[in-house]
Amino acid sequence: MDELLKYKIAITQIHGIGNILAKNLIAYVGSVEGVFREKKQHLSKIPGIGEVLAEEIVSQNVMLRAEKEVEFVLKNNILPIYFTDRDYPYRLKECPDSPIMIYCKGKCNLNEGKFVGIVGTRSATQIGKENSAKLVSDLSAMISQLTIVSGLAYGIDISAHKAALDNNLPTIGVLGHGLDRIYPSVHRSTAIKMLTNGALVTEFLSETNPDRQNFVMRNRIIAGLCDALVIVESGVKGGALITAELANDYNRDVFAFPGRTTDEWSKGCNKLIKANQASLIESAEDLITFMNWEKQNEAVTDVPQTFLNFDLSEEEREIVSLLRQHPDGLQVNELAIMLSKPFSKTSSKLLEMEFKGLVKCFPGNLYRIVK
Repeated sequence: MDELLKYKIAITQIHGIGNILAKNLIAYVGSVEGVFREKKQHLSKIPGIGEVLAEEIVSQNVMLRAEKEVEFVLKNNILPIYFTDRDYPYRLKECPDSPIMIYCKGKCNLNEGKFVGIVGTRSATQIGKENSAKLVSDLSAMISQLTIVSGLAYGIDISAHKAALDNNLPTIGVLGHGLDRIYPSVHRSTAIKMLTNGALVTEFLSETNPDRQNFVMRNRIIAGLCDALVIVESGVKGGALITAELANDYNRDVFAFPGRTTDEWSKGCNKLIKANQASLIESAEDLITFMNWEKQNEAVTDVPQTFLNFDLSEEEREIVSLLRQHPDGLQVNELAIMLSKPFSKTSSKLLEMEFKGLVKCFPGNLYRIVK
């Protein structure tokens, strides 16, 4: 039994302690296992805890459930990712209410490359499905290291996943239930294909049903994982609009396809655009332009001769090497992870390099070597 993993899972199961409070509690005590070893009188004095929650923690009622989940995770080759782990998605970590734990099954790097979320109504029209598929196909031809994120639901979601698979792109399905089932079951064959080029991700333990409230929680993970979120079709209410609202809260770039004012499943997109909550796009070209991403055939392939005139430090050479391998650019967080350096030190070094004229910063903290 992985004792540390047991504690990590257990803290997510304490009734009355959400993700934000749990992170504060762990930081206050110093470790997740320390939370369960702390005395009640000490716990009760921690801000946000009090007598009732302190009693719940020391009772350790959640341990049996956590032990059962550890067995499930190990038996089914599921990757549990704790919020301080290196593999935890750095984009998601930026969101204050991000999950303490996520569970991942499949083959996909949750940090590498560009992540585009594509969501919309379950009652998608044929035009909506075609727009979704074309967007994915065109993006795959124009930019490198692209991952498509969606929710494995009917309509736009499954259309985006299938299009990603058709174009050999990794695709991530964020679930509103545990990894012991697939909902809707009709999408099982697609989900299985995603495991070889993508992943299924959830914050929910096994035996968790696909209840309605879980999908609202699921939507924040879709929003948090992405660099850009695209709403293809939506009514005036629905999960896609909730996801768009969350993405805006997380300072993600949100886009929407416009439609006729009389079309039911275009009203939500038009509403977002009208309220300046989403930028209007009609093509992959529009998205790439808005995001300031370089097309593959326009990528930087060489470094100017003047670059060689600088006496680069070892760390600067590492950064230059990484940026040359990623001509579309890398965000500060991505570089920090690749360099195994703290965010603050990487950011400071990039600023120095920018002053020297070695790199250039683009919107979204995206860095590229100078041409």
